[in-house]
Amino acid sequence: MAEKTLTILLAGGSGSRLQPLTADRAKPAVPFGGKYRVIDFTLSNCLHSGLRRILVLTQYKSHSLHKHLRDGWSIFNAECGEFITVVPPQMRTGASWYAGTADAIYQNQFLLERSQADKVLILAADHIYRMDYAALVKAHDETHADLTVACMKVPLGEASSFGVMATDSEQRIVEFQEKPEQPKAIPGEPDTALVSMGIYVFPIALLMEVLQADSNREDSSHDFGKDIIPSLIGTHKVFAYEFGGTRGRVTPDRYWRDVGTLDAYYDANMDLLRPVPPLNIYQRDWAIRTYHGQNPPARMVPGEGGKDGLLTNSILGAGTVIIGGTVRHSILSSRVHVHEDAEVQDCILFDHVDVGQGARLRRCIVDKEVSIPAGESIGFDLDKDRQRFPCSDNGIVVVPKEYRFE
Repeated sequence: MAEKTLTILLAGGSGSRLQPLTADRAKPAVPFGGKYRVIDFTLSNCLHSGLRRILVLTQYKSHSLHKHLRDGWSIFNAECGEFITVVPPQMRTGASWYAGTADAIYQNQFLLERSQADKVLILAADHIYRMDYAALVKAHDETHADLTVACMKVPLGEASSFGVMATDSEQRIVEFQEKPEQPKAIPGEPDTALVSMGIYVFPIALLMEVLQADSNREDSSHDFGKDIIPSLIGTHKVFAYEFGGTRGRVTPDRYWRDVGTLDAYYDANMDLLRPVPPLNIYQRDWAIRTYHGQNPPARMVPGEGGKDGLLTNSILGAGTVIIGGTVRHSILSSRVHVHEDAEVQDCILFDHVDVGQGARLRRCIVDKEVSIPAGESIGFDLDKDRQRFPCSDNGIVVVPKEYRFE
């Protein structure tokens, strides 16, 4: 089954709602959890699902993503037909970049033709979750579906951000609306909607057929949710596959997050600090793979004045040193330094952030290569902070990469 499945990761989105974290990197390359990149979760799912023929379609600001895939994911054996291949826009069908999720694959249809696969698994590369894709592909085969859409239940008030579907008693999708203003609830569950996860399984022949037809439509936005799926409802066998069921290798957390906004990204990181995290990154039989830099161990040392540091409920990346400072409920990536009398609380600090003596940070995201001056205060006066830095709707202050204080 795996050798007949081609996996395509859509990793070309600009991530505009994550600015400034995506000012110089693609959304799937944004750091997560002090150690990983967002794309590592989808790729790790592929690895554990036995899917080793993977195309990663990139587009905007992709250098950081390409470098991460080269350094951390050059693990498959090409002699055995395994690969993770980065595919930037080829412009083989015209002079335009990818115009939508469907168009991204249509522009690379020559790769489908030569793949010798009989089905295609399409994934987004910018979500945080664990899932056994092999069970999804098996369910697709068992139902003889023309298209299988992975789905999940969400509160009705959140459903307008997704494609919302209705199914019959056999889980065949009978209605699909992309991001409706007034989503429909599941019958008998008035506060819940069934939504698409942006994960699809197609027979390769049908996929090429529908992409060709869609490319000829001038009124199409060339998007799977807006155009492709609705066009197949009623004429083809389109089935839903619910995430978090009992099929396949089951991870116990049933956790899925779209980290497309600053607040969603911050909250998903903070989820890792709960006493019992809803996403268990410590599960030994479903580890999240990533690139490991050559860094020394993290440690705590007294400051120059002899004051010991304090660390509570936090994640420390390799090479991080707390030098008489205080870190509470925060995630620190590699080679972060927190100096004497500095206080870091409810923060996410990327690589090579230096927090000066006596500085105070609260509810901040600080991008890499930033030196916080001694005595600086961020996150305590939002009116002042907004004059210098981007702030999220929920008041999370974001210090951009390589920011220089005056």
